[in-house]
Amino acid sequence: MKSDIHPQWYPQAKVSCACGNRFTVGAAKPEIKVDICAKCHPFFTGEMKYVDTLGRVERFQAKQKVGAQMAATVADKKKKKKEKEEAARNAPKSLKEMLMGLR
Repeated sequence: MKSDIHPQWYPQAKVSCACGNRFTVGAAKPEIKVDICAKCHPFFTGEMKYVDTLGRVERFQAKQKVGAQMAATVADKKKKKKEKEEAARNAPKSLKEMLMGLR
């Protein structure tokens, strides 16, 4: 092995979570700060909550809301177009067609 290429190893590195939990592990850094640990993670606690620090859930929900609004407007446009086509189909197109319909 080459010498002087490996980082310094800290066998008692302190890890602190955002929930307040603290424990020690072996690591290349003397102190580590994490957002979530086994004490507060939904998988281990059994609670149903979102673990989202980047706002992905809120962005997804906003996109879903916009999508629902767009679906409603598209459905309304399709309905109006269908009614317009129905009215055009039922209306006579020329004088000849009107006279042919009288016989």
